[in-house]
Amino acid sequence: MTTIKLHNTRTRQKEDFAPLDPDNVRMYVCGPTVYDRAHLGNARPVVVFDVLYRLLRHVYGTEHVTYVRNFTDVDDKINARAAESGRSIGQITAETTQWFLDDMAALGALEPDHMPRATQYIPQMVAMIEGLIAKGHAYEAEGHVLFAVDSWREHYGKLSGRSVDDMIAGARVEVAPYKRNPMDFVLWKPSSDDLPGWDSPWGRGRPGWHIECSAMAHELLGDSFDIHGGGNDLMFPHHENEIAQSCCAHPEGQFARYWLHNEMLQVEGKKMSKSLGNFFTVHDLLEQDIVGEVIRFVFLSTHYRKPMDWTDKKRADAVRTITQWRKLKEAGLKTDLKDDEVVNLVDSEVVAALSDDLNTSLAMTKLNDLFTKAKMSEIDSQQVRAFFATIKFLGFENLDTERSKRRKAVQSAFDSSGLLDDVCRRIEDARLKKDFETSDRLRDGLVAAGVLVNITKDGVTRELGPDFDPAKLEALK
Repeated sequence: MTTIKLHNTRTRQKEDFAPLDPDNVRMYVCGPTVYDRAHLGNARPVVVFDVLYRLLRHVYGTEHVTYVRNFTDVDDKINARAAESGRSIGQITAETTQWFLDDMAALGALEPDHMPRATQYIPQMVAMIEGLIAKGHAYEAEGHVLFAVDSWREHYGKLSGRSVDDMIAGARVEVAPYKRNPMDFVLWKPSSDDLPGWDSPWGRGRPGWHIECSAMAHELLGDSFDIHGGGNDLMFPHHENEIAQSCCAHPEGQFARYWLHNEMLQVEGKKMSKSLGNFFTVHDLLEQDIVGEVIRFVFLSTHYRKPMDWTDKKRADAVRTITQWRKLKEAGLKTDLKDDEVVNLVDSEVVAALSDDLNTSLAMTKLNDLFTKAKMSEIDSQQVRAFFATIKFLGFENLDTERSKRRKAVQSAFDSSGLLDDVCRRIEDARLKKDFETSDRLRDGLVAAGVLVNITKDGVTRELGPDFDPAKLEALK
């Protein structure tokens, strides 16, 4: 069996992955708070852990992996959005949950086995909080229940590498008068009549953010499970607090054994932010006719533990590569691959790259080597089918995108004008006359307009590329 190595945030080492039960490999990943569209940074952990999910299913078997990703549907941001929009909380969370699922499906992400909503697990949260109070790890104060960090002081901060004293010294925490320690965090808080609330031993209220993941993970995966993942912005305080309350509530278990965190996303070398004008959602890109597989390609080209820089050049490179894949599929694949054929034909070097701490950048390099071999081989050959089995394994399921259909329609309409044929003839005439200055100028003009040009001894051929802009051809008339 393939050995998977993962960098465990908790130990700060790359470790051999050994699941508690190979027949039920269990993974929990923190999901979105559903009050708005998912931005591009929200999508990165979805794609990262989708790749890990696919790898685990490949190694251990599809039926032997359980993947849980939650939806936070009770939160102050949701309450604020409802208040400002005049819509109900239920309408907002239902709509944005479906938005998220649709957008992530467009990126090629498989749906997890369980997608619990926080509001479905309030009784489990209340029970866990009651247990923490009984064990001396939490206390009630003015309608709130708080986790007592001092009760877990020896262990608190080990995931993020911080000591409690250092955290207190550097904290920008609004210290409520009822807190025993500035670092104590809320497990339950009171709700006014205009806010969502549930009955509890401490009055009508709602859960704090951190308790939901602990309660849902325990309910669906048990006292101990294999992998917990998320963006590194969640390492502290969210994941730190999850560990504290889970290990105190269920000391017989280990909670999560391997912790994986992806790095953040940048845009053209800068942090994505609305103030810089470089903030956009996945939906924004899809509406701009940037297909989900292009976004996925750019994500996978960078290792998950390195900052991912979204640039227009990377996007354009991804478009060109996927266009080449599509052309090979249309020319070289007679019949679609069946699931068992995909499993058997996936390239072992790509699997090996992913098994080394999800080295997707190396996997994409290996994939390029596979493509080179495939396009030089016979139609429907083993090499061709192995290439398409491998890209399907990596989540590139549908190369016949709406964008490619629109591009074909544009090409068909534009070809009737004869302008492209005329320019290509002019290139050929210039080359016959050895007027390479004119030939190169015309060729460069076509390329600048997004036309894929191929010049050989037999003549000039062209095809509209994914970035074709007919307006730029005006200068060539």
